[in-house]
Amino acid sequence: MGSDPILPLIIKMSLPAMFSMFIQAFYNIIDSIYVSRLGENALSAVSLIYPIQLLTIAISVGTGVGLASLISRRLGEGRQKEADQTAAHGIFLALCSWIGFAVFGLFFSEMFAGAFSDDPLLVNPATSYCRIVTTGSLFVFAAINAERVMQATGSMILPMLCALSGAVINIILDPILIFGLWGMPAMGVTGAAIATVIGQFAAMVLALTLLYTKPFPVKIHMRSFRPVAAIIKDVYIVGLPSIIMQAVASVLTLGLNALLIQFSATAVAVLGVYYKVQTFVFLPVFGMNQGLLPVLGYNYGSRNKTRLKKAFFIGIATAMTIMLFGTFIFHAFPREIMGLFKAEGELMRMGVDAMQIISLCYPFAAVGILISTFFQATGHGVYALISSILRQLVLLLPLAYILAYTVGLDAVWWSYVIADVAATCVSLYLLRKLWKNEIQAL
Repeated sequence: MGSDPILPLIIKMSLPAMFSMFIQAFYNIIDSIYVSRLGENALSAVSLIYPIQLLTIAISVGTGVGLASLISRRLGEGRQKEADQTAAHGIFLALCSWIGFAVFGLFFSEMFAGAFSDDPLLVNPATSYCRIVTTGSLFVFAAINAERVMQATGSMILPMLCALSGAVINIILDPILIFGLWGMPAMGVTGAAIATVIGQFAAMVLALTLLYTKPFPVKIHMRSFRPVAAIIKDVYIVGLPSIIMQAVASVLTLGLNALLIQFSATAVAVLGVYYKVQTFVFLPVFGMNQGLLPVLGYNYGSRNKTRLKKAFFIGIATAMTIMLFGTFIFHAFPREIMGLFKAEGELMRMGVDAMQIISLCYPFAAVGILISTFFQATGHGVYALISSILRQLVLLLPLAYILAYTVGLDAVWWSYVIADVAATCVSLYLLRKLWKNEIQAL
């Protein structure tokens, strides 16, 4: 990471992760397509639980970002023992994260679903789905942390295979468990949740097996493991802002669901479909960031300003290309996309409007995402947190409520565009400040 040509290095490290993210997006889409065959209520039920799933991803990915950033920096600084200790903390932190979600899933799933509606056709499947994905969340926490440890050492192919294995198993099991194929009982939305958890379990088993059996530059020794407060602090100095940033997305989706359900369950279904479809655009960018982050972190740790700058600007160009392509797709084929979910009537009309309007913000989002990655890789995650909170809580959510009640439901989608433009401007200002005060002196 400190000597190979920058562009080939980023391609080598990013493409497997981008492919992995594409597979993840694909099986999320397949999951929702199958659920949509059960009816609009089933699709809305899964959409209501989506904020909880976002929160599990926020904590797992944010912790993984902190682990990967700290491991790559310690390797760049030649501090091998601390890199090994940090990797071992990934397993410990996965277990700690899971406990809270398991308690919530077992005791509060029905209360959560019932807060949005008293319709049993909506509440019952939502409760079942929530209970299963939360109590089974240990597997996604452990899998993602193990994959991030591997990525921090420059390995991208093996983490991709782990994610791919879980996705393939989920895709295979979805129709079998949802519709009751091959002698299995038809479990509907519950079957979709079980298929997801089984896929995550498979990814975890493979990731941990590889981590313990392959010759990675870091080694995990759990027998002699003791939690070290300083390491946990260093992980979350970078990881906590990332967790909060992504948890803010969960709060945003929760707030939007609470707003939209006041108008119609159809609007909730539209938002759920949009979030599943937009992953085809955003997850490849996040996958590229997984390959870019250790490159940035390593060269920042070794004080190589030239390679740090070049890697960052290549990342910006790649993300912008992906996002512009996404904007084109959502403007050219919105009806075809909604048709995958058996959308008709109001669901089709509202879905087409939402996709065409929200996708206008994608070029600005590309810049914001890459700047946030740069902040995280250099240990300044709080800057990324500021722009994320500004975009989603200070601007987007209040704007959505204002536009909904003053202009109408269809105007809600413009809040995404306004918020992204403003937040990107703030990110650019913070980047300029960081560059002037710290990067120039490397």
